[in-house]
Amino acid sequence: MFIGSLNEPVTNLTGVGKAAASSYAALGVRTFSDLLELTPRAYEDRSTMIRIGEQGEDNLVNTFVTVKSQTFFGAKRILKVIVTDTAVPGGGRNLSLLCFNRNFLKDVLRPGRSFYLYATVGTSFGELQSSQFEVIPFRADMPPAEFGRILPVYPLSGTLGQKTIRRDVNAVLSRVKCFDDELPRSIMEKYRLMSFDSAIRQIHNPDSMALQAKARRTLAFGEIFYLQLAARRRNTTGTARGETSACDLERRLIASLPFCLTRDQEKALEEIRSDMGSDSRMNRLLQGDVGCGKTLVAWIAALHAIDRGGQVAFMAPTELLARQHARNAALLLEKLGVRIAFLTGSVNASRRKPLLEALRKGEIDIIIGTHALFSKSVEFSDLSLIIIDEQHRFGVQQRLSLMEKGTMPDILMMTATPIPRTLALTVFGDLNVSTITTMPPGRLPVKTRLVGPDRRGEMYNSIGVEFRRGHQAYFVYPRIEGEPDTDIRDVVTMYDYLKQVYPGVTSELIHSRLDEETKVRILNDFAAGKISYLVSTSVVEVGIDVGNATCMVIEHAERFGLAALHQLRGRVGRSSLQSWCFLVFSENLTDDAKARLKVMKETNDGFVIAEKDLEIRGPGEITGNAQSGFFRLKYGNLVSDLPMIEAARTDADAILATDPGLISAENAVIRRYLGTAGVPS
Repeated sequence: MFIGSLNEPVTNLTGVGKAAASSYAALGVRTFSDLLELTPRAYEDRSTMIRIGEQGEDNLVNTFVTVKSQTFFGAKRILKVIVTDTAVPGGGRNLSLLCFNRNFLKDVLRPGRSFYLYATVGTSFGELQSSQFEVIPFRADMPPAEFGRILPVYPLSGTLGQKTIRRDVNAVLSRVKCFDDELPRSIMEKYRLMSFDSAIRQIHNPDSMALQAKARRTLAFGEIFYLQLAARRRNTTGTARGETSACDLERRLIASLPFCLTRDQEKALEEIRSDMGSDSRMNRLLQGDVGCGKTLVAWIAALHAIDRGGQVAFMAPTELLARQHARNAALLLEKLGVRIAFLTGSVNASRRKPLLEALRKGEIDIIIGTHALFSKSVEFSDLSLIIIDEQHRFGVQQRLSLMEKGTMPDILMMTATPIPRTLALTVFGDLNVSTITTMPPGRLPVKTRLVGPDRRGEMYNSIGVEFRRGHQAYFVYPRIEGEPDTDIRDVVTMYDYLKQVYPGVTSELIHSRLDEETKVRILNDFAAGKISYLVSTSVVEVGIDVGNATCMVIEHAERFGLAALHQLRGRVGRSSLQSWCFLVFSENLTDDAKARLKVMKETNDGFVIAEKDLEIRGPGEITGNAQSGFFRLKYGNLVSDLPMIEAARTDADAILATDPGLISAENAVIRRYLGTAGVPS
C-alpha cells in the first residue's frame, strides 16, 4: 500500500467529529492519506533533559520540577508560580511561571506537586521567568509520551490542537503494517534513501533529527520525482517537424539588421530551432534583463514557424505594450511579406469580424494582442507558435486556454524577471530555459537609493540637477487618486505638487484611466523629449524605452512586489548615461517589505531578485496561480532543494528515454504508483 492510497475519511477516526473534520478540511485534510501528508512545520526536541539555568541559545528548558509557592501580582491578579528543578540532586534553580490568562492553574500547580516541564525561559528583573510553558503531572513509573522524545509541531486550524493531531496521525500509522516503497530500487540505492515506510513514520515520530532529515529527503525526492515524470510525459508525443537550421525568412531579416546578433541571442535561437524541430512540443522560457534583445529573438523564431506554414500568436499583458510590439513587428517583418494583425479589447466589432475571419482562414501569419486572444471567437487555421511576453502577468489557466487553440503548439515565454530555477524545474517541469546575459555595450548599472520620509527633499534636488542636464524622469505612485484618511500619495495630487517643485519643467500625467490614444500620444511625446517627466502609475512598468530618462522615483515602494520594482527600475539605464532609481518608503514597514527593499538596494541581477522573490512570496504569485495552497510541496523546499530537483529531473528523463511506456520490470513500481496514487500520467 502506498502512502497516498488511504482514501478512508478522517471522520472514521475515534474522536473526529464534525468540528474536527471541518478544522481538518481547512488544512486540506479529508482522508487518512491527507493526514499522513500533513507535514510537521517544526519539531520540539524533548529527548534531552535541559535543566533550569542550562538553557542554550533557544532558551528552552526540558526537565521536571516541584512547585514551591504561588502568588498573584498586578491589577489583574496574574498567577505566578515558583518552581524548582528537582532533576538536580539536592535541588536546582528556581523558575517563575507567569500564568497569563491561566489563573485556573492555581488548582493544578499546588505547592509540593511535581511536574514535567517544557518551557521557553527568559530573564526579567533578575529572575528566570517563563510565560510559554507546558506542564504534565510527574509519574516516575510512567513518563508521559511528550517527554524524552522529539515531538512534531503541526499547522493548526479551528478546534485542532497538537495533541489531537498527534493522536490521529499515530492512529492511522498503527492501522498499516508496512507502506510500500514508491520508487524503483535503483533510484533508492543511488541516493541512499530510506524505505518509505520508515520515512513516513520518522517524519511524524523521529528518533533523531538526523533520521527526520533523511525521512524528509526520501519523501521529498519521491514527491519531486513524480512531478518531473508527469511533466515530462505530457510532452513526449508528436511528430518530427523537419529542419532546425535557419530558414530563408530568418536569414533575410538577420541580414537586414544594422548590427550583429550577440552570442547569447544566437545560442538562444539555436536552442529554439532545435526544440521546434523535435518530436516534442517546445516549452521554452527566454529570459534576460530589459534591453537585452529578447523580442528580436522571438520575431526570428516566429519566422521559423511561419516558414513552415504555421501561424503565430504573440501575447502581451497590456494594450500599450501590444501596440509597441505590433509597431516594431511591422517595421521588421512586413518588408519580408509577413501578414500581421493586431487584436485587443478596444478593436471594434466592424474591424474585428473580418480580422477573425482572415485569421481562421490562415490569411494572417502573426496576430499580436492582449487577453482578447483568449476569446472563444479567436480561431486559427494552424496555430503552431505562441509567444508570451512578460509571462508572469498571465495565469496558468490563461496560458492553457490559448494552447488549446492549436494542435500541440510550441510555447516561447519571455520575461525580464526570470523564473527561479527551482520553479522552472518543478511548476514547469518540462520547461527549458534560454538566457541572454549580454547587454548592449556602454551601459552603466542603475544606482538604487532608499529614501526615507525625511530625505525626500534631497531626492528632489538631485533630480532637478538631471533636468538641468536635459535628462528626463519618471515619478511612479501606487494610486491614481487619493482616499480619505490615508497618507498614501497619488498621481493626481503629486502631479500638481511636482509642478511647484519643478516650475517651468514640462510634465504629463499618465495612468490606466486614460484612453489608449492619449497614453500613446503622451509616451510618444516623452520619447521625443517634449516632456521632461511623467507622473504615472505602474502603467509605465513595461514597454517604455527612452534612453534619455535617467531617474525613476517609486513612491511607497514597499507596496510594490519585487518583479514590479525590477521592471520599473528597468525603464532607466537604457543608454550610456548614469541612471538612478529612488525607492521612497513609508514608516512602519513589514518584514517582507524590508526584505524587498534590501534586495533592490543590493543587486540589479534579475536572477538573484527572482530567487529572493520566491523566498518572500512563494510560488503561487510568481507562476500566476496565487490561490491558497497552489503548488505547496508537502516535503520538498523550492528554495533549498534545487540539487534534488535537478537530480529527479535527470532520472525522470533517463527512464523515459529508455522505457517511454514504463513497461520494464524495474519500473513496475512507477506503473503501479501512477495507477493508484492519483498522480497525473
